[in-house]
Amino acid sequence: MCEVYTKAFVQTGMLAVNGRESYQHTPAQICPLVDQQRAANEIALVNTESGEVTYGIKSLFKIIGHAIPFFKPLFAFRPFIWLMTKIYAFISYNRKVIIPAVTKPNAVQPSFKLNYRIAYLLFTWFLTAFMLTKYAYLLTDFVPLGGNYREYFICGGQIVFQGFLINIYKKEKLWDYLGHMMTISFAGSLMLIAGLVINQLFNLNPIFYILYFLMVAGLMFLEHIRRSKILKLGWLMSITWVLYRLVVLALIFTA
Repeated sequence: MCEVYTKAFVQTGMLAVNGRESYQHTPAQICPLVDQQRAANEIALVNTESGEVTYGIKSLFKIIGHAIPFFKPLFAFRPFIWLMTKIYAFISYNRKVIIPAVTKPNAVQPSFKLNYRIAYLLFTWFLTAFMLTKYAYLLTDFVPLGGNYREYFICGGQIVFQGFLINIYKKEKLWDYLGHMMTISFAGSLMLIAGLVINQLFNLNPIFYILYFLMVAGLMFLEHIRRSKILKLGWLMSITWVLYRLVVLALIFTA
């Protein structure tokens, strides 16, 4: 994620071509100036002439404010700084479960903050359930329409169910796994937006929407397998992930 927006800074001229480097490969002459662990949590901006180092959202404000002075008053507004600092931390402390990467042994890694991980699980749970509730109206020819809170209970139930299993199977990976699982669910719900938009524009056969939903579910399953391999969890959690959904579907049809 850091690579994406720093590359955008370079392409737009906000940073020099050689003005960015991953925190794992900070040049030796800069290392004494940078708190390596903090740089792993909050991107560091180093003035190599003065030695000044800023971190996180203040680094981004400094870069953007220098390129676009119009925003400087906003970036000096304390309530805005506080809000953006919280948003930045929310993304930063969850970025490893948003976009997974295989890490090298002994490499400096972002710190883990339980409060931000719980906030991320709640955020993705709510939005995923909200989108599924909306999409459920397109599937009424195939799946009975439930109450307003059915999808919230289903999504929340899967967090509890998978969390219980991973806590027994590999407790040390509990919060990482749940973060990855809910990223997959959230990504799937975002893909369903396309189906909702298509429904507003075209009068398609209802079978299109069930087929599209199954395609999204299949892609989610493949992504679950991929992320489970990165976490070295094997097949167990992917199998239980599917079994939970099948059991819930059976209960919906028999209710």
